[in-house]
Amino acid sequence: MSGLDLLDDARRTVPEISVEELRRLLDAGVGLELLDVRDHSELDAGSLPGAVSIPRGHLELEVEARIPRHRPVVVYCAEGIRSLLAAKTLQALGYTKVWSLAGGFDQWKRSGGPSATPRQLTGQERSRYRRQVSIPEVGEEGQLELLASKVLCIGAGALGSPSALYLAAAGVGTLGIIDDDVVDESNLQRQILHATDRVGMPKTASAAKTIQALNPGVRVIEHRARLTRENALEILAGYDLVVDGCDNFSTRYLVNDACVMLRKPSVHGSVFRFEGQVTTFVPGDGPCYRCLFPEPPPADFAPTCQEAGVLGVVPGIIGSLQAVEALKLLLRRGRPLVGRLVVYDALEQTFRELRYKRDPSCIACGPVKMTELPEYGEVACALLRQ
Repeated sequence: MSGLDLLDDARRTVPEISVEELRRLLDAGVGLELLDVRDHSELDAGSLPGAVSIPRGHLELEVEARIPRHRPVVVYCAEGIRSLLAAKTLQALGYTKVWSLAGGFDQWKRSGGPSATPRQLTGQERSRYRRQVSIPEVGEEGQLELLASKVLCIGAGALGSPSALYLAAAGVGTLGIIDDDVVDESNLQRQILHATDRVGMPKTASAAKTIQALNPGVRVIEHRARLTRENALEILAGYDLVVDGCDNFSTRYLVNDACVMLRKPSVHGSVFRFEGQVTTFVPGDGPCYRCLFPEPPPADFAPTCQEAGVLGVVPGIIGSLQAVEALKLLLRRGRPLVGRLVVYDALEQTFRELRYKRDPSCIACGPVKMTELPEYGEVACALLRQ
């Protein structure tokens, strides 16, 4: 079928919506997905506020991950021709409520419709993130989302080091680092954010120095403090998600409870000798840390990393997996590890997946919601056994 035949077929089967009718529906608050199929170079002229941008050539690869099939979609281009063909493609993919905007963005602009000029990647950003932007699931829009994202790393140690480095390298725009410790020579076997000449330096300062050297475009916020029930809600509230790399149970429960109260997703990781584990918690969409571990183990069964030891590369693997989970959540791509615990065994070089469910009586995410953070430590243990 020739190009003209395809266009004639699209005109017969794709309904068009006028600029005036679209404005009336939007003003009435009708929920519509706006899909801009122009090339990225055309976006300098502006776009409809809230529109999803997918160039027509990438449509089949990206649209199903970006717009659910059941949603009504208005497709537009510059003049209303490419949008007809794009809408026809959506129909073939199973979208049943699709319209093409007659006259396209040019007619919308001539009629006085509101438009937004979205932030675009600079030439330097395009060069730095080129390999990532070329992935259809990321694209230029996904990279812009990463640059606008804010992630808090709990700890600048063994797990915080690889996760922070990879998040910075990927272009997460703001990284918060909370840690009240200083660099010790014994850290350097596994904590790759730090260096020998920084022994005695606060870990947050050392982390900021390394991250800025890797990617000067990342804003690093230092929280040179211990996370406590007094400051947790205030600190976590400023971020989109949390990467938990702490090394003690009381802080893990504190992070979980604060994230549940604030409805912030968090990615948990932990290591022990030759083993590690990672999982993801999304409040409202699955179990939380207390569902997985209702109460902390006795102190005798939970030696610290200093007491038990850890193979230096193991936290590198687990921290990298945490960074992957964080990027998936920020990009809203893939299947996060919600309700799934991945356990890594370095000696056997194996990964196992354990599934767990939400606890209907959980004191954090159950029907009776927490209104304030409890005390942690011995008091928390007693509370958990109630």
